[in-house]
Amino acid sequence: MVSLFSPADRQAVQAAVRAAEARTRGEIFCVVAAQSSEYRETPLAWAAGAALLAPAVLLLAGVEVSLPASLSDGWTAVQAGAMAESAARAALAGAILLQGALFAVLLVLVSLAPVRRALTPAGLKRHRVRRRAQEQFLAHNLHLTRERTGVLIFVSQQERMVELLADEGSAAKVDPKVWDAAVAVLVEGLRRGRPGEGFARAIELCADVLAEHFPPGPDNPNELADALVELPET
Repeated sequence: MVSLFSPADRQAVQAAVRAAEARTRGEIFCVVAAQSSEYRETPLAWAAGAALLAPAVLLLAGVEVSLPASLSDGWTAVQAGAMAESAARAALAGAILLQGALFAVLLVLVSLAPVRRALTPAGLKRHRVRRRAQEQFLAHNLHLTRERTGVLIFVSQQERMVELLADEGSAAKVDPKVWDAAVAVLVEGLRRGRPGEGFARAIELCADVLAEHFPPGPDNPNELADALVELPET
């Protein structure tokens, strides 16, 4: 997947982080992932669901299994029963074949990346993006800063979603809703095709919050890298 970020965007993000951390003891870290999951269960769920519902849909549509009217003329009860059983078996075999064909067709169709993304529920996407953000929070040691003031700004490009995670030092003093403004400006920047500008503005708003509770002191080390981290597709 082609990155949203140009060299100028990356430089803008790095410069914004440096400027922000000069105003606070907090640490801001930025990560962009091409995607947070491949959602391999989506094609299986859609294909299986459609295949299971197919017989019910046929019944609701008025498709019935019936015996020829001539069975009432000269056929014994045993013969009529055998014919009925044969018709039922044929109908069942047809339904199974229909289910199998429908499952195979939908599995292939929904496995196409654009279709799979479109048919994956937003709630599942949000869950996977949040989980990936939490993984990155730990992987880059944001939980190990001296005052536990690390803030992760995470973008999942394919899902077009943003997560902002604050460590316990910041979370203890800042209402989680305060970070919503930073998320909103970043989302708007991404929507307008200006990711560097969106990130820079979000970083500035995060710095405003952190500076209020964690102003810079005489000893203010830079504990995390300032550069934007870009993760490839999983």
